[in-house]
Amino acid sequence: MGEKTEYEKGDKAPNPGMYTEVGEARSFHTEIQNPQHIKMEKGDTFPETSNKNRKWKKVEKARVH
Repeated sequence: MGEKTEYEKGDKAPNPGMYTEVGEARSFHTEIQNPQHIKMEKGDTFPETSNKNRKWKKVEKARVH
């Protein structure tokens, strides 16, 4: 099955690390402006995003190829 890769406000961080906001449309051509970045420890609760259509994603998994 695998681990979830996108998180919403109130979800718990599965692993420590840096997380960033990603947009609703995650295509190669779409970039969001000024995404928030947060440092989380395992078990921390994700805060609200700056836009209701955004989610949190670990920085290593949010890179565009």
